[in-house]
Amino acid sequence: MGLTERKQRQQQELKERIIQSSREIVENEGWAALSIRKIADAIEYSVPVIYKHFENKEAIASYFVIEGFEILEAKIVAEVNREENAASQIKSMATAYWCFAVENPKHYEIMFGLGIPSCEMTVESMEIKAVSDSMLAIIDTAIAESGKKGIDRYLKLRTLWSILHGIVALELLQVENRPNVCPSEVLKDAMDGYVKSILL
Repeated sequence: MGLTERKQRQQQELKERIIQSSREIVENEGWAALSIRKIADAIEYSVPVIYKHFENKEAIASYFVIEGFEILEAKIVAEVNREENAASQIKSMATAYWCFAVENPKHYEIMFGLGIPSCEMTVESMEIKAVSDSMLAIIDTAIAESGKKGIDRYLKLRTLWSILHGIVALELLQVENRPNVCPSEVLKDAMDGYVKSILL
């Protein structure tokens, strides 16, 4: 291995240590406790070394936002069978979303700390757009299955995301003991109503 390759590998390993230390701080103390100084102390490097990899604390948070949406998209793709009917797809997608929030509460907190993604955020981020596109594809299937004309797919997307985020915020992020059951009974009831709003 040449000198350049060795340096690149060392830099990548250091970046991974920064990310892992950040993850541990957040898991143990929450996002508010994360700081460049605390990360530097944890990995026993100087603060300027951290800045070589991440411009600031917000850049580290952005890394976790992107990672979170990648995990969420993978979970939706894995759980939704596109061969099933639209109602089943919507309910499977909602279950995947709920379980992602249960299993990754710290990711969810930073991903949706300011509410559901705006149209501008969705356009600017490939990772957010991938999740949005997966949801839209399922909604399009439901609209086609319904045979109805004039349904606003983007309105249905915002409604769906608002329902999901609202239930997660109420049932997961504001309680001390998070339920381990997937999905929530409230989520099931809400999705029954959402499916009917398109298909009936």
